Amino acid sequence: MPITGLNHINFRAHPPLLDALRDFYCDVVGLTEGPRPPFPRPGYWLYAGGEPIMHLYEAEVGEIREPDADGVFDHVAFSCSDPAATEARLKALGVPYRSTGIPGTHLRQIFLQDPAGNRVELQFSQA
Repeated sequence: MPITGLNHINFRAHPPLLDALRDFYCDVVGLTEGPRPPFPRPGYWLYAGGEPIMHLYEAEVGEIREPDADGVFDHVAFSCSDPAATEARLKALGVPYRSTGIPGTHLRQIFLQDPAGNRVELQFSQA
């Protein structure tokens, strides 16, 4: 079973956090909401390059979702273009971020947090 790539990431949350996550990943990160199969629980599929790479799924009624639970997840990274326009957009939206380069490479990273506290990396090739 050779792995050929990452298919998608999935976040589960209760409303209104679910909607806040959709808005963040669309309005700030630049994903677009698209078609989603008729699953029994509400949610959203967010697309990049015509592919549904992020699934947002409503948690079950009564399900406890600990936003500050210890775990090993550190961040999700998106390949991006146009770092100057991205920084201008983040500044215009008032979204705090940190920008850095990866030593020995032509890569630039911008780090920010989503409404659930997950760290997000936007990575740019500057070759």
